[in-house]
Amino acid sequence: MEKSLESRIKEAETRIFKAVFPNTTNHYDTLFGGKALQLMDEVAFICATRFSRQKVVTVSSDRVDFKKPIPSGTLIELVANIDSVGKSSIVVGVDIFIEQMYSEKRERAVHGTFTMVAVDDEKNPVSVV
Repeated sequence: MEKSLESRIKEAETRIFKAVFPNTTNHYDTLFGGKALQLMDEVAFICATRFSRQKVVTVSSDRVDFKKPIPSGTLIELVANIDSVGKSSIVVGVDIFIEQMYSEKRERAVHGTFTMVAVDDEKNPVSVV
């Protein structure tokens, strides 16, 4: 029995936790923006792959808003969800949440969207639905 589009979207949600260590921070002792983008692209890729079960590539990163700095010594959770699905494209929303290591304080620091496209072996777009 084939799963509905709604259940495929729900089941594709992807969460990754990381610790922010000094080797990933800048001279302000906060996570490098480029490292945050790399992690966001990775979790978007995993989410889109889990949804489509096909080869996917990133074709764009749309607006990315850095609302709060992410200090060294904190935990981060990256959460990726499918925002929309086209014929061959998948738009994935990604949030980064900061968690203090020794308290339950948690807040959203970054949000961005990434568009992924499913491709065949010749890198031509293929249907995801």
